[in-house]
Amino acid sequence: MNASLRPIMFVGTASDVGKSVITAGFCRIFKQDGYSPAPFKAQNMSLNSYATPEGLEMGRAQAVQAEAAGIPCHTDMNPVLLKPTTDQRSQVILNGKPVGTQSAYEYFRTQDRQELFAEVTRAFDRLSARHSPIVLEGAGSISELNLKHRDITNLRMARHAGAATYLIGDIDRGGLFGSVYGTIALLSPEERACMKGILVNKFRGDARLFADGKQMLEELTGLPVVGILPYFKDIFIEAEDSLALEYKKRVAQTQKINVAVVHLNRLSNFTDFDRLENDPRVHLYYTREADELAKADIVILPGSKNTIDDLLILKQSGLDQSIVRAHRAGKTVIGICGGYQMLGQSVEDPQGVESAIPSIAGLGILPIQTVLQPVKTTVQRQFRYRQESSWCTGYEIHMGESRPLGPEQPLTVFEDGQSDGYFLNERCWGTYLHGILDNEVVIEELLSAYTTESVSFDYAAYKQEQYDRLADLIRQHVDMEQIYAHLKS
Repeated sequence: MNASLRPIMFVGTASDVGKSVITAGFCRIFKQDGYSPAPFKAQNMSLNSYATPEGLEMGRAQAVQAEAAGIPCHTDMNPVLLKPTTDQRSQVILNGKPVGTQSAYEYFRTQDRQELFAEVTRAFDRLSARHSPIVLEGAGSISELNLKHRDITNLRMARHAGAATYLIGDIDRGGLFGSVYGTIALLSPEERACMKGILVNKFRGDARLFADGKQMLEELTGLPVVGILPYFKDIFIEAEDSLALEYKKRVAQTQKINVAVVHLNRLSNFTDFDRLENDPRVHLYYTREADELAKADIVILPGSKNTIDDLLILKQSGLDQSIVRAHRAGKTVIGICGGYQMLGQSVEDPQGVESAIPSIAGLGILPIQTVLQPVKTTVQRQFRYRQESSWCTGYEIHMGESRPLGPEQPLTVFEDGQSDGYFLNERCWGTYLHGILDNEVVIEELLSAYTTESVSFDYAAYKQEQYDRLADLIRQHVDMEQIYAHLKS
């Protein structure tokens, strides 16, 4: 193994400028170069979460970055996770365990921020004792003056870590010069001392045409532009959060198996459908429209961070009846996690875990009843799917228990003999298992009613190939010699 390197951090002029993907790419580069990298993001706000091997919960983005680094994920990589339950409130996950639900005002104004910062620095210190370099990711913009004094994620964290910090600007959205220059200009001298360079991201066309722009940025900010990364769509890296859903397909098309994912208001873990989205036989799209749902061969009700409220919205919009009609017409209808709960006869919340509504009727498709409970299940699973002999993998993250109203008809069986889900028939089932659709045996049965074509697609190998391609792209367009000089100084 190579000698240790100082931490490196990627911060942004705004949200969705590419921090998560670039962090994943550098995790892979350092792994390839013989180091032992690990990702770190002090605080994440996302409905995309993951269960660690220890049965704790963390942000999915850091789990993806850990995969790129070639190591198991751990909550020290993401000590604080905020999972929005409404427009005003979020469940707070600290070191992998829920510690309550708070409004944004309560979280940012009344909580002891010093103690929270102490928690995240302790997590960082534990992680940095095991790995080098730590690849930190910031959150949103680093120049929000009204929030900086409460910040536990961006340059306050960079200063604690002693990280060589790089600002990412998205040239595709426009306003690059203003956003980069303004961001640097608003930093304090102590924050400015952390900054080592600028990365221009999502450049379309020949980067040589930006030579004058590069020089201008360097003169304006006094920082080197260490790379100009091209806009790309041909490398697949799992997206961090629901902002990515805005760019997903919205309508059905002909000549492929149409798979419609119901676009719930609090849709969680949409990465459950990445494997299907990359299947050449499938056209997967997200919709809230009844006429587009009617065109689907397969309808999927996904997970939700607020099952009752999302179910109520389905009923108010009439989309619940569209799903029922699809089922009665013989189309495939499946539910995952919160979607599984919705397919049942009722969802009860007697303790107000997610909603002020104590009980609501489900879609009545599966003969199950769900009771939401304050104790959260977070666990990785090995399971057998129906009668298949091969072992599959997935994970559970849910609050509540679903029981059959009659004989059990489980979909899966775990290593310890426990079971999960309800199998009504080949075209209708539900499960709590996120990641179930990453398994070939499940995909092939799901699509078998609509095609005789078989596709051999090793999704795990495919993801590893994508990390390597991302690393190659970054090496091609970033001055890695200058990066390493900063990390060894």
